[in-house]
Amino acid sequence: MRLFLPSARATNCLLIVGFAALGYALYMRYVAIENTPVGLACAAGLDTWLCSSRRIVIALYQNGVFGWAALIVAAVHFLRPTLIVFALALALTCLGVVLYSAGLASVAAGLLVLSLARRAPAAA
Repeated sequence: MRLFLPSARATNCLLIVGFAALGYALYMRYVAIENTPVGLACAAGLDTWLCSSRRIVIALYQNGVFGWAALIVAAVHFLRPTLIVFALALALTCLGVVLYSAGLASVAAGLLVLSLARRAPAAA
């Protein structure tokens, strides 16, 4: 029985994806969302990419998109493990944990860990 286990090269790529998503989420949370001067400037009508990104991220986390998307993609990966879906689920989980969807994103992280014990799909 061959388990779903990424190779060394794939693990390095997954590390890059995970750290990039985590870094972007931390940047958005602590520089754009929770920073009071940035919030006041954006509310006053400043039209920059940071304010646009801030509005989009706020709209997404108010509806729980990060957590639900992470959970759905992680469940899809759990059912049919592939490396691309794993990378997408990892990125969404990192975004969800930092951007106020920690409950659902934590369940998604658990599914990702459990998926490493699943049997790898047969090569076509």
